[in-house]
Amino acid sequence: MKKLMLMMLCLPMLSATVKAAGDQKVASKVEKVIVFLNGAQVTRTATVNVTTGESTITFEGLSPDIDAQSIQVHADGAFTIMSVKNELNFLGRQVKQKKVEELQAMQKTLRDKIDLHNSALAIYRTQEDMLSKNQVVTGQNANLDILKLKAALDFQAQTLTELKKKEQQVGNDITLLNEELQKYDRQIADITKGDTKITNDVIVTISSKIVVQTKFSLSYIVKNAGWYPTYDVRAKDVNSPINIAYKANVSQKCGEEWKNVKLTLSTANPTVSGSKPQLNPYYLNFGMIYQGQSENVTKVVGRLYDNKDGSALIGATIKVKGTSIGATTDANGQYSIQVPQGSPILQFNYVGYQTIERRVNSGNISVGMSQSQNQLNEVVIGYGSNNAEGIMAGVNVAYDKVEYKASAYQVRGNATLPVIVEQTENQTNIEFNISNPYTIPGDGKQYLVEIGNYDLNATFEYYVAPKLNTDVFLTSQIIDWNKYNFLSGEANLFFEGTYIGKSLLDTHASSDTLNLSLGVDKNIVVTRTLQKNLTQRQIIGSNKKETKDWVIEVKNRKNQPVNLLVEDQIPVSQNTSIEVERQEVSGGKVNDTDGKVQWTLKMAPSEDKKVELKYQVKYPKNQQVIVQ
Repeated sequence: MKKLMLMMLCLPMLSATVKAAGDQKVASKVEKVIVFLNGAQVTRTATVNVTTGESTITFEGLSPDIDAQSIQVHADGAFTIMSVKNELNFLGRQVKQKKVEELQAMQKTLRDKIDLHNSALAIYRTQEDMLSKNQVVTGQNANLDILKLKAALDFQAQTLTELKKKEQQVGNDITLLNEELQKYDRQIADITKGDTKITNDVIVTISSKIVVQTKFSLSYIVKNAGWYPTYDVRAKDVNSPINIAYKANVSQKCGEEWKNVKLTLSTANPTVSGSKPQLNPYYLNFGMIYQGQSENVTKVVGRLYDNKDGSALIGATIKVKGTSIGATTDANGQYSIQVPQGSPILQFNYVGYQTIERRVNSGNISVGMSQSQNQLNEVVIGYGSNNAEGIMAGVNVAYDKVEYKASAYQVRGNATLPVIVEQTENQTNIEFNISNPYTIPGDGKQYLVEIGNYDLNATFEYYVAPKLNTDVFLTSQIIDWNKYNFLSGEANLFFEGTYIGKSLLDTHASSDTLNLSLGVDKNIVVTRTLQKNLTQRQIIGSNKKETKDWVIEVKNRKNQPVNLLVEDQIPVSQNTSIEVERQEVSGGKVNDTDGKVQWTLKMAPSEDKKVELKYQVKYPKNQQVIVQ
């Protein structure tokens, strides 16, 4: 009876032991990463031995930046995934980056050198103190031989001088070592900024009737990651094709190390709402009439700094909201970004800091940023599927897959082999699948990944809008550019082998021709002058008439002929009481809808030409209209 009771008491303990044996923690490896314009989807894999009964599998040491709603678990086998739970682990610690350990080792070497120098400095000062106390001339040795006295004084002076030189040299060495040490301090602070000791654990509960070994795939979305495109645009001359190097600036600081992973760049942006807009009624009523030009800002510069101490924020990301255009700050926190016209919004992002938005209403925008503390909530996702696939509901779409290799699109020949990129065209986005494995450290820095390198046929034309700016820009028109899947982004310009500045490759055009500005040519001079003697202002009856007469003069100072597009405008009335009369446009082409006037001038070397723009505006004399 006692033996039976003992066996019965042991049964619960045995049952608990069996259950605990089925609970396991597994190490997973990052196999694939799809980097979106904002955010990334990380896919990890792990081989797991599934036990009988109900058990849990814990994927440890994951990013604290996980969007819990995006977690997906896939596995094959005769078992059921009951639930997936995401929880923060405050006891875990992210693996310290090897780079930091190397920097700290070098810091220790520098500190050891500083200690040795300080010891030598102390010895020199002790010797100096002993010499100072051991005076040669005293009352007891007043009768000392003059030659011996001179020799003793010379020896003392020489020794003290040598000691002072050594002290000065050691002091200089200590100063240099401390400056070097501070550089390492700043480097480590830059790498570890925003790091946290918190990690994420994903706990998968499964139920199985048999023991089975299978491969689990875990995927999730992280926020502190993304990419934006930049381009190197090279033009040899106006008679040669344009070479465009398509590059991606990839960064991530989600608390993980992406080492030798299969990297895919996607043009999707999960942070943008997928809901369609709704058109509401458009009501008209009497009100003020506003006339004027919209902001014509095409470039913004500024500085990002910490609100607390004013220190520069290095490597912060600046993006034009709703586009793929981006830039980063330099070692002084300074940035420069090309922006499309129309008062867009700039987004300023830095790991560990609150995101800030500013509307572009000036060419200089500096921003102070404050640190923030992001908190993640624990979410449990239930699964009831017997196919052992925990996958979020979605829509399956067909897609076309095309591989672009070195021979495609006349890839420019280089000394090294180009990276093979396979482009996948999905229903709503494009994916660039990089064939070579890539390593993207979690330091938040930008890593360049080349997507493609193309030689494109283009036509060249000069352009000027003297009402806004008398600078003449060389432009190129690229035909049939859509097949290259370019996104809007900054372009570094090289003409005739020389860097000439930056421009914006703006792909938000609906036409098949992509217009690209290649910089200013100072050898074509344009002036726009108001003819004051012909400017009239008359009051006739209840109306006022105002006439403007502009003369645009162009001088070609180049030793070659040029094609120049000159663009100006005539005001357009939005009120029946305001009448605009076109009087002279010198054969220019007029668009009645927006009032733009265009002249296409073919100019020989050293040739001068003039065009005239004259118009009259009539409006009630008791009203005020600004006519320019």
